[in-house]
Amino acid sequence: MYLITLSIIFTTLLLTANITAVKIIAVGSNGIDAGIIAYPLTFLISDVLSEVYGRKTTTKIIWIGFFANLLMITMLFIAGLLPSASFWNEQDSYNKILGSVPRIVFASMIAYLVSQNHDVIAFEIWKKITKGKFLWLRNNASTIISQGIDTFLFVFIAFTGVYSTNEMWNMIWITYLIKIGVAFVDTPFVYLLVKFIKPNNIN
Repeated sequence: MYLITLSIIFTTLLLTANITAVKIIAVGSNGIDAGIIAYPLTFLISDVLSEVYGRKTTTKIIWIGFFANLLMITMLFIAGLLPSASFWNEQDSYNKILGSVPRIVFASMIAYLVSQNHDVIAFEIWKKITKGKFLWLRNNASTIISQGIDTFLFVFIAFTGVYSTNEMWNMIWITYLIKIGVAFVDTPFVYLLVKFIKPNNIN
């Protein structure tokens, strides 16, 4: 039951992040994609999954998320091609917002597959190094590098040719700092979830 629930939450956060990434939100005088709200939380879930269920199970869920995104892209594309009702005049808005999702999702999925698989592998390595102790260390040590990989790949694939190099670098470092902040803040929640799901598996 817990595994199914976490899998659904993980996939929902992933799909939400890819859709909301179309919007660029203001951070001071700079901008970052709104996917920052949901996407960092996927690492919280994957770390909990890795801790409780292991690398193999977590990797399967990562691939489920990947195929869920492919399905979403396909459905959005088909819906965009279908003829509009005579009284509906929002096709341009649909194309502008949801029509740009495929590129966003393509960038996201490359970054996602590389970073999430790195996170799972790094988490397992740190778990062996710490001999199953110091959950906070392996949670943050694996996520810090993984988020850097994810942020760099996503911004450059999604926004090259859309924004200037300077604007993209600003997006990268601001987004990365926020993700790292979220990683530190979510550590207690990782402990709580692991403790709740598997009471005797907390260190």
